[in-house]
Amino acid sequence: MLPAQPTSQWTDEQEDGVQEPEFKPLTREQAQQWRAGQPKLSLWRLVGVQWLVGLLAALAAGLLWQSGALAVSVLYGAAAVAIPSALMAYGLTSSALSRLLSGFAQAALVGFLFWEGVKVLLSVALLAAAVWILPEPNWIGLLVGLVLVLKVYWFGALLQARRPHANG
Repeated sequence: MLPAQPTSQWTDEQEDGVQEPEFKPLTREQAQQWRAGQPKLSLWRLVGVQWLVGLLAALAAGLLWQSGALAVSVLYGAAAVAIPSALMAYGLTSSALSRLLSGFAQAALVGFLFWEGVKVLLSVALLAAAVWILPEPNWIGLLVGLVLVLKVYWFGALLQARRPHANG
């Protein structure tokens, strides 16, 4: 039989030597002031940057490889991400349903999940339709356009994280 382990009366506070600060909820005014100091994220700016990246990638591909079919494929791959993103941005910011449910957190989450599902399904449908829409699809070019525009999300998040905050 093993000896019983001694139970420690020490808390994390005593072990670390640091006392945890008391949690105090913010007042309505403090929460509004905190929100005002946070950087604003614009879905429409993100969609605009996606389109810009897609157009620049298509232009660069067309000029570097002297191929119109490649440029169109890169642009189509970018559009397969940017069009659904624009639809989602509209659904989350400008639709009548979003304005109606804007005061309810659970409804906002359900709305986000709904529009994310629409975005994914539309992207898949656009990619599947590439065979019929593009005269000469260049699949590598299409994939490059798609991936570049998808990476705009991460690039935007990186820039947002590096931006100095107004509240220090």
